[in-house]
Amino acid sequence: MQVDPASSILLWRMNDEILVSKDLVKRYEKLVAVNSVSFSVRRGEIFGILGPNGAGKTSTLEMIETLRPIDGGQVTLNGIDVKSKPHDVKRLIGVQLQSSAFFDKLDLTELLLLFGELYGREIDAPKLLEEVELQDKAHAQVAQLSGGQKQ
Repeated sequence: MQVDPASSILLWRMNDEILVSKDLVKRYEKLVAVNSVSFSVRRGEIFGILGPNGAGKTSTLEMIETLRPIDGGQVTLNGIDVKSKPHDVKRLIGVQLQSSAFFDKLDLTELLLLFGELYGREIDAPKLLEEVELQDKAHAQVAQLSGGQKQ
């Protein structure tokens, strides 16, 4: 059997796609914020989404992260369909949100329990806080923490 080296490289790249967006759409009432966005990212590739304010960058990421419903198109992460299997996707990713104003009002225990709910996991908040030596801050609001403690 003979293999064309160019075809082999193409097949390797296609099989190595970790994130694929096909015709992704997000609507907010009459506003189309994301209009048929398609791209793919290969394992190990550095990728950025650039554009002016209001271009749909955040909405696109929030759909990939399962934080917003997808109105059209498809996204797969490591071969898993984001729309039909959001809990499986959540187990694969970590997210640093653009703004944490909401979280500033929660104490650390509440924050850990919230993220446990988001990821469908039962959390032992006191044990986790002890592991990172923040047990004395269990009932402190995020806004009261130092920069290092917030990280």
